[in-house]
Order: sequence, then C-alpha cells, then structure tokens
Amino acid sequence: MLNNIGLPGLLLIAVVVLVLFGRGKISALMGEVGKGITAFKRGVKDESAEIEKTAEAARDVTPQADKDKV
Repeated sequence: MLNNIGLPGLLLIAVVVLVLFGRGKISALMGEVGKGITAFKRGVKDESAEIEKTAEAARDVTPQADKDKV
C-alpha cells in the first residue's frame, strides 16, 4: 500500500500538512525534534562512556596473584 505513494503523493501530503498546521508550528515542531535528537545522542554518548568506565573498573578489581607464592 505505502510502496505506491511516489513523489506526487509525498508532495501532496506535505502541502496538506503545511496548510493544516502552518509554517510556524511546523518549524517549531522541527526545532523540538532536533533538540530531542541532540539529547538522545548526548545520552547515548554518556551511557557508552559510563559502560566503558564500569568495564575498566571491573578489570581492575580482579585480584593479583602473590609473587612470593609462585
């Protein structure tokens, strides 16, 4: 069903959305979407840094064998 939309269909949908909501609301909505994407990327980066830090701490906790016993 959605495979047959094509370029004219997409343009028609864009015009209808523009008429219904207006340019101001659409630009404000896109600004909010951009802020959301930025916040999501920042969160993913922070979480990956925290996971790496936790992995390093887990490696450091492993007990070392005493050199005198060997």
